[in-house]
Amino acid sequence: MKAKEIRELSAEEIAKKLRDAREELLNLNVRKGTGQVENTARIRELRRDIARFETIKTQKK
Repeated sequence: MKAKEIRELSAEEIAKKLRDAREELLNLNVRKGTGQVENTARIRELRRDIARFETIKTQKK
């Protein structure tokens, strides 16, 4: 997700998307450990998205 798109979301929506992204990252990391992940680049994307969510959430406070 782009930062501009995230800024347009409400605080509740950001919190929900952040929770979902963290859950997906956890699942991908577990699957990576067992060798079941085909798209390892998705892990990197999720980490960056989580950082964007956190940054914008802090800016909105």
